[in-house]
Amino acid sequence: MPLLDLVRDAPFGQLIRYVTKDRMFPYLEEQSDFQCPHSYFQDEKRAPSPQIPLSTPGTEYEKQDRELAGQNAPNLADSDIEGPREETVEPSGDLEKQSSKVETLPYTNERLAADEALAVERTQSRPIAPTKTADGEILVDWYTTDDPANPQNWSQAKKAWTALLIDVYTFVVYASSSIYVSSELLVMERFGVGDFKAALGLALYVLGYGLGPLIFAPLSEVPTFGRNIPYISTFALFVILAVPTSLVDNLGGLLVLRFLLGFFGSPCLANGGASMGDMYSLLYLPYSVACWVSFSFAAPALGPLLSGFAVYAENWRWSQWEILWMSGPIFILFLFFLPETHPSTILLRRAERLRKVSGNPKILTKTEIDRRGLTLGAVVLDAIIKPIEITLKDPAIAFVNVYTALTYGIYYSFFEAFALVYPPMYGFNVGETAIVFTCIIVGCVIAMAIYFSYLNWVVVPDVIKNGLRAQEWRLRPALIACVGPVAGLFIFGWTANPDIHWIVSVIGITIYACSVYIILQCIFTYVPMSYPQYAASLFAGNDFCRSLFAFGAVLFSRPMYIDLGIGKGCSLLAGLSVMGIIGMWVLYYYGAQLRARSKFAI
Repeated sequence: MPLLDLVRDAPFGQLIRYVTKDRMFPYLEEQSDFQCPHSYFQDEKRAPSPQIPLSTPGTEYEKQDRELAGQNAPNLADSDIEGPREETVEPSGDLEKQSSKVETLPYTNERLAADEALAVERTQSRPIAPTKTADGEILVDWYTTDDPANPQNWSQAKKAWTALLIDVYTFVVYASSSIYVSSELLVMERFGVGDFKAALGLALYVLGYGLGPLIFAPLSEVPTFGRNIPYISTFALFVILAVPTSLVDNLGGLLVLRFLLGFFGSPCLANGGASMGDMYSLLYLPYSVACWVSFSFAAPALGPLLSGFAVYAENWRWSQWEILWMSGPIFILFLFFLPETHPSTILLRRAERLRKVSGNPKILTKTEIDRRGLTLGAVVLDAIIKPIEITLKDPAIAFVNVYTALTYGIYYSFFEAFALVYPPMYGFNVGETAIVFTCIIVGCVIAMAIYFSYLNWVVVPDVIKNGLRAQEWRLRPALIACVGPVAGLFIFGWTANPDIHWIVSVIGITIYACSVYIILQCIFTYVPMSYPQYAASLFAGNDFCRSLFAFGAVLFSRPMYIDLGIGKGCSLLAGLSVMGIIGMWVLYYYGAQLRARSKFAI
């Protein structure tokens, strides 16, 4: 993982390249000894002699390329590259056999077979000739099967580093929502307001990170922007806004700033999974996605603990300063060391360089052809409307959105319920109440152990042996786990009593957290397998539904628990969760029939 290449592909390196007009941090195509592949010239008779290699042996750039590829690949000479393929295709035609286009295939056995074939090819360093369309346009591709520019070919260290940065970024954004909870009583005292207005500091943040992905998720799918521009631009605003949020001295300003913090922190919440998909093959993608989800699931539980003792030792602003202290260092790492992962963006930039060096204006990427004539506004508008349309017209997605919204809203209702249980019933202070939230972390760890074991010893061997089964097969763990939220809520609600040890109620929350984690993993696998072409928009829509209900839950849960009592309030939520059990089993048995009738599903 050469440091120079990592910095060049990060936002800082791209900014320096823009300022210096590409003189700093040059790519292979910009090296003085680079010879454009013969097949990329518009008039091959005018192309330079094919005896000159792509890069001179022994150059520092080539050494770095070889290290990044994890093997000593042979030099790629133009004489080794076949000319453009004889068959021509229409611009919107079938490009499934192209190595750079595999990510566009549905989650089917054909996609799995293509992944497996490419995994073998990547170890053999074979040249890839670009496809030529019927009107003479050349679709830029990777140079070789083990091209180090392809995120699928990155070393495991580079993939793990990139995934870790996104995971920690996700953790910071989610933890920043609940880190405010410990300050609520002090906010009420400072501004002279009731618990409802004080709770808006949490609720509006959650609403903000539900609205944000509706805009930023579509932007990340536009190759011109890629993943990094939405990430770094919004994260910069997030870090900047953390300063006035910590200094503001009126409630209205605090609430507005909290909403904006959530809004600009949101891109990782919908796009993190897409970044993982850029780097990892279909077979092993669930591992990286499961780790990413664990960071997002556990973070709200740790938020109150991060600030629980500090705000009473200092003041209510301390929790907001902690957001700056967490996000600042991560932003610096993002700026200098987060490479672009979107293959279409990487190829788009390569196409620009190849057009310049070859003088051939017909070197294009597939996405440039597909989006020809479309404006950015049209793309974003379609991405916003599409999840709403599918939710209204497709019962499976409607159920998934409603069920995940319910489980997520119940999760956020605990921030109000715990304050009504552990301080008055068991004498816990704010810091000790925050420690109770760690039971959610325990549940998450247990669930990860169960789910990873299931993937390792059941799913992966079965897929290798039998290929991909119907999407509903991935819902099997959820058929058992969907009972957990009901059981956990009943245990918590009816054992939250001064006469019963506090650990019993904590066990109920642990059961709830463990089961919900497994349910979310199954659902987040089912959706992209069934609706691959709308996956990014659907995740943004799902995040909006979850956040919208969580926003309401923060506001209605306290009055509900006060009026009904903890036991009856949890029983009401548990009763609603029973519908999830019925829905999950219906989806498992009848999901294939629903997909057959849906015009959106694969």
